[in-house]
Amino acid sequence: MRHLLLPATMALIAGCAGAPPQGEEVEPSARYAFWRPAPVVEAPDPAKVVEEAPAEAWRAIDPQNLLVVELKEGGRVLIELAPDFAPVHVANVRAFARNGWWNNAAVYRVQDNYVAQWGNGDAEVPLPAGVVRRPPHEYHRALEGLAVRPLGYPDSYAPMVGHAQSWPVGYDPEEGRAWLTHCYAMVGVGRDLAPDTGTGGELYAIIGHAPRHLDLNIALIGRVIEGIGLLSARPRGTEALGFYKEAKDHVPFARVRLASDIPEGERPSYEVLRSDSEAFSRYVTGRANRGGDFFKRPAGGVDVCNVPVPVRKRPA
Repeated sequence: MRHLLLPATMALIAGCAGAPPQGEEVEPSARYAFWRPAPVVEAPDPAKVVEEAPAEAWRAIDPQNLLVVELKEGGRVLIELAPDFAPVHVANVRAFARNGWWNNAAVYRVQDNYVAQWGNGDAEVPLPAGVVRRPPHEYHRALEGLAVRPLGYPDSYAPMVGHAQSWPVGYDPEEGRAWLTHCYAMVGVGRDLAPDTGTGGELYAIIGHAPRHLDLNIALIGRVIEGIGLLSARPRGTEALGFYKEAKDHVPFARVRLASDIPEGERPSYEVLRSDSEAFSRYVTGRANRGGDFFKRPAGGVDVCNVPVPVRKRPA
């Protein structure tokens, strides 16, 4: 909060220290320019935009990029992987799935307003062949070659934010890099202190307010597209950082597979709204300017994490 108040406080101090002589023009400082919301009246209903989006506005999720987590108690969690942002970690995740490494794993940590984490924990389970034990720091990628749709609103954690390949991203045109953002349901790699980067064997999903301070500090490998409630609605762990005290409280997995390894007639099939489509632009406008009978004043702005990318089952 101190930093948020700093510009206004400094402006007051500057005013008290000595105003310019009357009649003398002073150029406004860009440092103290303030962004003001610009509400759009009668913006489109975002839900209706999604409902009416044409077929070409959607892209299918590649079965090789869809992780299917089946719980022993029933239910499943589907995770779309993002190989263009963390290729080595995603390759490790695929190796873990194909070698059954998670078939006796479990959710062992649920921290309120933060994360649900799973894996083999402290169990000594040999890494599958081909897994890179110490992947590179895949916390950002080159901006070059990545078509970003700017969100159009300021952000507290990145020079610019938007969407690329239907993923929420922060990016810096001057430094030429882009990165995935820690929005609700995004999936990241658990790791020890630097220089460790984590193998991808221990993963977490965001189940609370977006912890954007983790951006550029941890590799994000995807997002939960189905079943986030099976993680977020769990009892919170009572130990430090939300770890469960006893193994009986863990949520065990039955099986984890890639959709590409499931027979075609049985595999789940989903698609996401393309962020480079006209429908997505209208969707963003709707998210930033809610109308209807409930909202009497459109906000005129939106956070990147409050623009969840629409996902749906592929039409038959």
